[in-house]
Amino acid sequence: MGSDDLFKKRKLRAAKEKRKKTERKNHDRVLIVCEGEKTEPFYFNGLRSAYKLDTANIKITGDCGSDPMSIVDKAIEEYEKSKQDRNCFDRVYCVFDKDTHPKYQNAINKIKQLSTGKNKKPFFVVCSVPCFEYWLLLHFVYTTQPFSASGKNSIADNVIKELKKYIPTYEKGQEDIFILLHDKLEFAIKNAHRANEEAIKNNTDNPSTSIIELVEYLIKLKE
Repeated sequence: MGSDDLFKKRKLRAAKEKRKKTERKNHDRVLIVCEGEKTEPFYFNGLRSAYKLDTANIKITGDCGSDPMSIVDKAIEEYEKSKQDRNCFDRVYCVFDKDTHPKYQNAINKIKQLSTGKNKKPFFVVCSVPCFEYWLLLHFVYTTQPFSASGKNSIADNVIKELKKYIPTYEKGQEDIFILLHDKLEFAIKNAHRANEEAIKNNTDNPSTSIIELVEYLIKLKE
């Protein structure tokens, strides 16, 4: 093969890579950092697959433990790396439960600090009150039941107990969770909006505002 042929092949490869990068930038590059390797990463991975969203544009990771501050730290690390690679994320979502995490408010404050001011970054908090399973529960029923800890059961344990009335086999880290609930998504979104309106009226924690904002945003990327 002559040098001219090699040059042409390299030029074609470079043009192809440039075209791929341009196509990716037609949509936002999104990073979603979740609690541990639990239900949340599986849910959002399932959503990404169901709506055929480009994996080059939507990165989902749960490789950071369950502490809210560790999630924020992981998000910062991934964001800075994307800047160094000159393929920066346009939006960064930190997904974690309120539950009884002692650093929950610290994590929210850190994200607010990152996303405001002169050098603000595109960071968003996605918090579940009290836990992500409440969002899953809304796929089956509208409820604003004030879940609380009881005996040896945590708040999350009691939400999961309620969820198991509808998914008896549910366990944390269930890989097919989005597939199981996909046909109920519209119902869940309506219930979540209704629950948030109720929370605003009663001046209590909005239980799932940021989750439905993220879900609806991802669905729109399909359009």
